[in-house]
Amino acid sequence: MLRLGIVLFPGFQVMGLAMTTVFEFANLTANEAVYDIKLLSEHGGLVPSSGGFSVSTEPFDDQRFDTILVGGDNDIVPASAGLLAFLREAARTSRRIGATCTGAFALAEAGLLDGRRATTHWYHAKELQRAFPAVKVEQDCIFIIDGPVWTSAGMTAGIDLALALVEKDLGADVARLVAKKLVVYHRRAGGQLQFSALLELEPRSDRVQTALAYARQNLTAELSVEQLAESAHLSPRQFSRAFRAETGQSPAKAVEQLRVEAAQLMMGSGKHSMDVIARETGFGDRERMRRAFLRAFGQPPQVMQRATRADGEPAAAHA
Repeated sequence: MLRLGIVLFPGFQVMGLAMTTVFEFANLTANEAVYDIKLLSEHGGLVPSSGGFSVSTEPFDDQRFDTILVGGDNDIVPASAGLLAFLREAARTSRRIGATCTGAFALAEAGLLDGRRATTHWYHAKELQRAFPAVKVEQDCIFIIDGPVWTSAGMTAGIDLALALVEKDLGADVARLVAKKLVVYHRRAGGQLQFSALLELEPRSDRVQTALAYARQNLTAELSVEQLAESAHLSPRQFSRAFRAETGQSPAKAVEQLRVEAAQLMMGSGKHSMDVIARETGFGDRERMRRAFLRAFGQPPQVMQRATRADGEPAAAHA
């Protein structure tokens, strides 16, 4: 049995508790108690959540855990001396240690992320990098694995992290069944973006939204202004003016953004060559895709693909 401790503190984000259900259903799917789940806090007892209710926890002591995960908060809360001491000891005695959302700040404060790749909720990523320059923060990722240290973005990303842990321990088939029972996407790749390009563009009118949806569904097409305008039932001139007014960028730039996002998703699967990815996402050739990635991220797609593969696939070592 794998002893799994989830560390909470006053004001913890309620969504963090959702990952306990992943481990609960892993036990049910495996027909045995694979995970022994404990909720922990520095002093034990009732710990108030962000939702206003409290949950019962056990205090830190000298018991050992296979895996320790630190929950997040809606805000950045400095870790107590007791929590830092517990995390440093856990990093020494546990097989894995991790955090969801702003829980990464506690790991960083304990010095456990120094020199490692890590992520957190996109809203707090720049603050994590500023406060802890020794950490290699990657704000776009759903989750990241660097050796024995696992970190994820906020909110539902904790479920992806938990599914990846289950996949690592019990295999892809069990993780897939757990996800199916929970009615969630099997598991988003760790390198997947935290938010969609369509959300970032924030189109307001139905016509511009329709054009963007059309573009996303037809990335291999030319997607000229004329094509997009036709899908929105506007003249090219009206469409270009409305598009820029609503999104702050040109249709061509938005299409490139959608193609880069789609290429990232294909890279995360690890199943396609660069030539196939470039063709299937509408770039046409690797050089055109490389230039788009340089504009978007300042580095070529090969570098980002290697970083994703460095995490390993859970069935083998995880991505």
